[in-house]
Amino acid sequence: MRFEGIYPPVITPFHENGEIDHDGFARMVEHLVQSGVHGIIVGGTTGEYYAQTKGERIELMRIAHEVIADRLPMIVGVGAIRTEDCIEYGKIARETGADAILMSAPYYAVPTQLELASHALAVDHAVGLPIMLYNYPGRTGTIMQDAFFDRVGRSRNFCGIKESTGDINQLHMLAREYPHITLLCGMDDQALEFFAWGARGWVCAGGNCLPREHIALYEACVLENDFGKGRRIMSALMPFMSILEQSGKLIQAVKHACRLDGLPAGPMREPLKEMNKEEKRKLESVLRTLKLAVAGILSENAVGKSDISPVQVTGDSNVISLNS
Repeated sequence: MRFEGIYPPVITPFHENGEIDHDGFARMVEHLVQSGVHGIIVGGTTGEYYAQTKGERIELMRIAHEVIADRLPMIVGVGAIRTEDCIEYGKIARETGADAILMSAPYYAVPTQLELASHALAVDHAVGLPIMLYNYPGRTGTIMQDAFFDRVGRSRNFCGIKESTGDINQLHMLAREYPHITLLCGMDDQALEFFAWGARGWVCAGGNCLPREHIALYEACVLENDFGKGRRIMSALMPFMSILEQSGKLIQAVKHACRLDGLPAGPMREPLKEMNKEEKRKLESVLRTLKLAVAGILSENAVGKSDISPVQVTGDSNVISLNS
């Protein structure tokens, strides 16, 4: 499976009493399908999987698969501390119809590179689905390094990585030393750098609320190879990306942006709290400005441009190719 394009980790809307808004979740999934993204991740960080019960996570997998109805690839996060739990989530994801799984390092345990590789290969052996690695030491406490990649690279199922360390040297290492593992941006304020180094996709929290703008940057850099246009789009996006990556309120910002567009979001689950009034005002101003700026850039390039079909599924159900 080749991961290419825009893959938002869908948010989980909650009611004010803290229960999951299942109808709202279905609406969010359909919104993403209709927006033209290239795949949807269920059970990612932005979906607040860590604050959900096993039963809730399984129900969200089921709803998402029912709504997507094979129109797009569905990738399911299997994050947990115990290897046995990751395997169980992976098997359930497979049975539910997932096309791939998203695998991070077990948080809090802080395994060595060899222990981490053993964990990942155990999940791979038991589940047997394509795997998008998720390298996010800021939340898991463990970074995936060359000793890990050397071992897991022996399995063809490890075919993509969402790189979220924020370390540009890590990006360079992956692009140069492990080109067989498809590189996806996982650090929103470095998206342009990722695309310049050959990333084929972007796992973007902001894709929930700004799918058009995220797709525009991807298409400019990857499909059109127009980095001049890409820099202009990224410049417009940067104030929003800075809020996501530097404020410590990524989920809060994405959910508030969704509410502004009339999308179901609801509150976060504790211990997270809402943004304050000033933070919301700043976000709202940033969103207004960037939408106008990106719309202007796209309108300048609209004349004479043919429509680009975002995704085409070939006869091999595990291969997803893009028209250019």
